[in-house]
Order: sequence, then structure tokens, then C-alpha cells
Amino acid sequence: MTKPRLLLSWSSGKDSAWALHTLRQSRRYDIVGLVTTVNESFNRVAMHGVRAELLAAQADAAGLPLWPVPLPHPCPNDEYETRMRALIERAVAEGVTHMAFGDLFLPDVRAYRERQLAGTGITPVFPLWGRDTAQLARAMLAAGLRAILTCVDPKRLPAALAGRAFDERLLAELPAGADCCGENGEFHTFCHAGPMFARPIGVKTGPVVERDGFVFADVLPAEEPGERGGGGAAGGLMGG
Repeated sequence: MTKPRLLLSWSSGKDSAWALHTLRQSRRYDIVGLVTTVNESFNRVAMHGVRAELLAAQADAAGLPLWPVPLPHPCPNDEYETRMRALIERAVAEGVTHMAFGDLFLPDVRAYRERQLAGTGITPVFPLWGRDTAQLARAMLAAGLRAILTCVDPKRLPAALAGRAFDERLLAELPAGADCCGENGEFHTFCHAGPMFARPIGVKTGPVVERDGFVFADVLPAEEPGERGGGGAAGGLMGG
């Protein structure tokens, strides 16, 4: 029996990576690609600030093609929706019937995704929805998922956590009220190892900068010098 064709919304972080692992374990879908919004001015993943070359390394390690959605910076909402509609039209033309998201519990975010896909023929899927986030974070770590905090909201967390490993020590240091998975926007991550990848991605942490009210840690390929170009840590770390 043919499985439904599914695209996964891919932020480069731990939640979308774990969603991929969960979907593969379910064996219900034919996962055909990873959809990622990329800041076209700086060639980085929107909001997470991850370099496009590391995004490509993730896709290669996951064995899936990227479906990039380039966005201007800044990106007005109507332009974002126009470009997402083009992505959805392509997906429908290629027989995609489902699109998955790594959202955990924010109802307004889920409702927005559902509105975006309403009437398109593509059904939204939320494989992690409703999971206890403290238990989920520890399940990720126990399975070998490894990630780095690439973006921290200093209004919610100490700025010094940018660039830190997502691990048990970090979870223990989170302030009271902070979500263990950062679902309220406390932090964003880059996932560089785990059961969703055929091999780990070698990375190291570069400079840490503050930009547009957030603190970003640049993540660099491990084999390349930290002073390499590509926009620098301060360049274009905010998405649309």
C-alpha cells in the first residue's frame, strides 16, 4: 500500500529533528523533503540563524532533499504567505498530501498552520503535540540527540546560555517558568546529532552577538576556521 507523501517543516532545531524521528518510527508516511525558510539576504535559516551550509549538512545526514523557501529581510507577512503558497502549490503538484510540524503546545501557532493549509488538499500533522516538554527533552537526550542553543531571548533567559549545549546541565539551570524545550520562544537550537541522522555533523561554536533584541551564537563547521566569512555572526541572524 502506498504511503501518504509528507513534507516536514524543518527549522534546523531539535523539535523538527525529533519530529522526523517520530514520523519515521510511525512508518505511516513517505517523507519526501524538509521545508525550511531561509533569509535570502544572509543565507541563513530564519530566526535560528544557522548557516545554509549546515542546513544542507543536516539534510544530507537525514537522507532527505531540502525544499528551501527564500525570504527577504525584513519579511512582511503578506510576502511570507505569498511564498508559502507557492511552496504549497509545488507540493500539491508533486503529490504531497500531508505536512508535519514540530509544534508542541501553542494553540495559536497550530491554528495558524491549519489556516495556511485549509482548502489546499494538504493535511497538517503535529507528531509531538501535547507531549510533556520536560519528559520530551529528556527523551531526546536519552536517545542521543545533541543540539546547541543558537538563539536566546535575553528577556526570558540569561544571555550567557547562547552557544551552550542542550543537555541535562542546561535543563537544570533553566529559570523557573522556562519551558524545557523553549516552546515559548526562550531559545532556539541547531541539532547536530541524533537517531534521525546517519552520522553526526561536526560543528563548533563561534562568536556570540546581540541583534534585534536576541542573543545569537554562530555555529560553524568544525573543520573550518572560525574567522571564515559567510556573513559573520552578526549578519542576518533574524528571519522573517
